[in-house]
Amino acid sequence: MTNPTTPPSSPAYRGVVLAMLLLVYTFNFLDRQILGILAGPIKAELGLSDTQLGALGGIAFALLYSTLAIPLALLADRTSRTWVITVSLAIWSGFTALCGVASSFTQMFLFRIGVGVGEAGGVAPSYAVIADYFPAHQRARALSIYSLGIPLGSAGGVLLGGYIAQTVEWRTAFIAVGLLGILIAPIFRLVVREPARPVQSGEAVPVSAVFGILAAKRSFWMLALGAACSSMCGYGVAFWLPSLLMRSFGLDILGAGQFLGGLLLIGGVAGVLLGGFLGDAMGGRDKAYYAWVPAVSYVIGMPLFVVGVLSSSVPFAFALFLIPQALVYVWLGPVLTAVQHLVPPHMRASAAATFLLINNLVGLGLGSWSVGALSDALTPTYGVEALRYAIVAALGFYLLAGLFMALAGKALRKDWVVA
Repeated sequence: MTNPTTPPSSPAYRGVVLAMLLLVYTFNFLDRQILGILAGPIKAELGLSDTQLGALGGIAFALLYSTLAIPLALLADRTSRTWVITVSLAIWSGFTALCGVASSFTQMFLFRIGVGVGEAGGVAPSYAVIADYFPAHQRARALSIYSLGIPLGSAGGVLLGGYIAQTVEWRTAFIAVGLLGILIAPIFRLVVREPARPVQSGEAVPVSAVFGILAAKRSFWMLALGAACSSMCGYGVAFWLPSLLMRSFGLDILGAGQFLGGLLLIGGVAGVLLGGFLGDAMGGRDKAYYAWVPAVSYVIGMPLFVVGVLSSSVPFAFALFLIPQALVYVWLGPVLTAVQHLVPPHMRASAAATFLLINNLVGLGLGSWSVGALSDALTPTYGVEALRYAIVAALGFYLLAGLFMALAGKALRKDWVVA
């Protein structure tokens, strides 16, 4: 392992580090989610089906994003986490810009794979950097603040993408956000210093050893499967909701972007922060609550989502979506913190990547594709409303997520590694 430069440990500098990581994560989700709001014009210009659009939103991105995350996390654990994040940001931003020049499904598919390759090196090392900088009793809140990149980036993607597509064209949206990310990469590296880590004796730990530790823990499997079910629904709904708003609620692309952007900024941000607060507050008393808090949130939120999808009023649907939109984001802080505490500190990035491999292969890889395929299958029966019923069917995965999280609670008490 390299000898890292010890960064200032002041709360102010930790705040700067967290803000920079949040900025990078915001672009991570902006680049991956912008495709959802642009699906309509892309489908029209390139002549795509819903199944193909779903593949672009899921399988194309998740294919190498999930599998490369583990070797890149190992590289980050053994060398410099901040350098891995910096280079990854530059790569995924470059491929996002290239999506703006795609002229066929095949080209767009390949460029989306490239976005996934870049983003594979961004998330797991960031989890580890946060765990290195922040003490244990603050990690759920710190990881929740970092996770604000999900609703902020997703909201930015639909708002910015919708505005640019409405006023200019969809290709310009990809190029603009891609170039912005490339500009941020060197700034991130200059500001964020490599955190100090405990010096480990002996050889570097192979990924098989990290997986062996995780595989022996029941809590890991329950958390991973619960998150995968949640993400399968979450990514599927997030990708297809703009199209639903345009097809079934009569909104244009700008109106759909404003609807979803407002939903993410209000409900999503509130849910992420609530999860971090509850994780630290309740998990400090009983580690089981790191899983039980998300379990309850899923069960409460799912029926409200169903009623909103089946409604016909835009204001009524927005009001109904706000609460479940918050509840389905509650899991981020508590669960990500729990995963960081299933292994010793020097294995954290590798553990996070292993968790993300399962979560993203199932959730991100299958979520948007399965909803799109089901929409195509239901179209002969339900016509333009097929997408509405495909989304309703997908929402059932939130109940499965709640079940797995509930089963993870007791196991966390004995699987937790204090560090």
